[in-house]
Amino acid sequence: MIAIAGVIGAGLFVGSGAVIEQAGPAAVLAYACAGLVVILVMRMLGEMAAMNPDTGSFSTYADRAIGRWAGFSIGWLYAWFWIIVLGIEATAGALILGRWVPGIPQWLWALALMIVLTLTNVISVKFFGEFEFWFAGIKVVAIVAFLVLGVLAIAGLLPGVAAPGMDNLLGHGGLFPNGPAALTTAILVVVFSFVGAEIATIAAAETSDPARAVRSAVRSVTWRILVFYVGSMLVVVTLLPWNSASVATSPFVAVMEELHLPAAATVMDVVVLTSVLSCLNSGLYTASRMLFSLAGRGDAPASFCRTSASGTPRVAVLAATVVGFVTVGLNYLWPDTVFLFLVNSSGAIALFVWLAIAVSQLRMRRRLEGAGVALTLKMWLFPALTWLTILGIVALLVGMLFLEEARSQLLLSGSLAVALVAIGVWRYRGARAPLPGVDDQPKAASPTLTPSPSTGHTE
Repeated sequence: MIAIAGVIGAGLFVGSGAVIEQAGPAAVLAYACAGLVVILVMRMLGEMAAMNPDTGSFSTYADRAIGRWAGFSIGWLYAWFWIIVLGIEATAGALILGRWVPGIPQWLWALALMIVLTLTNVISVKFFGEFEFWFAGIKVVAIVAFLVLGVLAIAGLLPGVAAPGMDNLLGHGGLFPNGPAALTTAILVVVFSFVGAEIATIAAAETSDPARAVRSAVRSVTWRILVFYVGSMLVVVTLLPWNSASVATSPFVAVMEELHLPAAATVMDVVVLTSVLSCLNSGLYTASRMLFSLAGRGDAPASFCRTSASGTPRVAVLAATVVGFVTVGLNYLWPDTVFLFLVNSSGAIALFVWLAIAVSQLRMRRRLEGAGVALTLKMWLFPALTWLTILGIVALLVGMLFLEEARSQLLLSGSLAVALVAIGVWRYRGARAPLPGVDDQPKAASPTLTPSPSTGHTE
């Protein structure tokens, strides 16, 4: 369920309005192009994870394929990204709950959400899994229901709703009403809606059969993106004019109101809140597991590597939570200065992570093939598609320089990345961890949380 619904975030339900406003009906192509990059990156990550599942996932693979400095840098960048996300999502959830119960201060809602989801992560990974299962289930049911109703409306099979034909797709300035250049700008915005797809490979390390779980998650990513994102956008821009004010505000609510569904705004608030809680839950999980992996490789305090009787890295969870609480506080105290600075410092991290994944797979695959190691999951058309993906990610990073609202994010994220790389290079001076099954020297320590047959918990 993490694999199926992890890619569905609040960015789809809310942020897609800005993409449609920017690109018009071409928003469908923007999601398709960005989705293609994610599909290729996930295939490369799946190739490495299926061969050697690890809680540190791409950070561990960068450590072994590129150098210790790379694993150090990308691991801390990713942990930082999700820790900042905790503050963002807790605030977003508090805003929704504050609208429902205005008598309770917003900061108290944020505090309550952080405490509840911290407990689900601290007690046992089983509780995290249960919460995420139901969060994912609600998101999947909501998006599938939306798609079914949308397709019926487009076909003219819903009473009281006329089939729109091609009028909204081509009748308000055509497919590219703001010009083809707007598509490029929209792709840069869309890319960040897909952050989180890689969490499945981190969580898979704590399942009873990690390699099978990884293969299943990676093979399903194509249809998930096509159905959930591209399909949803196609429904929205077919049923409603792209330049409608209601579409820019909340495209999903606008469609539901067009279909005369009662309490559309309230229903969407529930779905968005579920997405926010899911992101908060999985963000805390992911940050703690990355800190755990970094600690096992000597790149974070050793205490982060300690686990409870149930196998949960509680110190790592609490460490991520404490910083998360601090970011929530900063959001309320200095939303336009300090908190905005922190948010911008994580803006381009997803692209850096994807670039590290692509380069790691390129180098690791060549070494594995040279050693005659058989792979159970392979990247398509290697190395051509790997190189094409690398060039595509670099192009997106360059494109951020020309997008005014993204430029500060790139510069701040890039500065953080450069600082971490410098620290990593200084510490390891090009040292590379051995690749299991290929290198003769002993493998560098990299602990993995593995399931216990007797309890089902992790150890």
